[in-house]
Amino acid sequence: MLAPAEPADSKEPVLVGKAAPDFQVITLDGKTLTLADFKDQVLVINFWATWCTPCKRELPLLDRYYQLKQPVGLRVLAVTTEGSLPLSQLKPLAAALSIPMVRRFKGNYGPLKGVPTNYVIDRQGVLRYAEARSFTLEDLNNILLPLLREHAPAAPEPPGPQDKGQPDRPGA
Repeated sequence: MLAPAEPADSKEPVLVGKAAPDFQVITLDGKTLTLADFKDQVLVINFWATWCTPCKRELPLLDRYYQLKQPVGLRVLAVTTEGSLPLSQLKPLAAALSIPMVRRFKGNYGPLKGVPTNYVIDRQGVLRYAEARSFTLEDLNNILLPLLREHAPAAPEPPGPQDKGQPDRPGA
């Protein structure tokens, strides 16, 4: 049986335009991930349910979009909201999808107002979208493409000779 993946009630609301709350997930294949693991990438956290008709349409769309945009930094986590769904029933669906399925979610992303609920976090860790509704292809393009076009912050330059207290000219 899966543990409930319902987000914890937050004392502070999740606000678009502010730093995304940290979270910890355990994926179906046993990996533990946090917000820091998605640094410099665009992340969609999708809360869904097997009984949810819009979710059944959205999940394959998200999966295909992920396959196309993963090379430019898109990541997606699919979080099932049922606590009673046996792992044996979730595994065949997970095998058919490219996006990681989450079996346990811990973070202040709730309470959910419905499913599907989607959160989008940009490359700098800022929450850019939070809605209880399903994505269409047009939504994905309008919301994600501008974020994917933003460049990840450049890695810091390695220290040069002057940074190490060494002269920057030979023989000095």
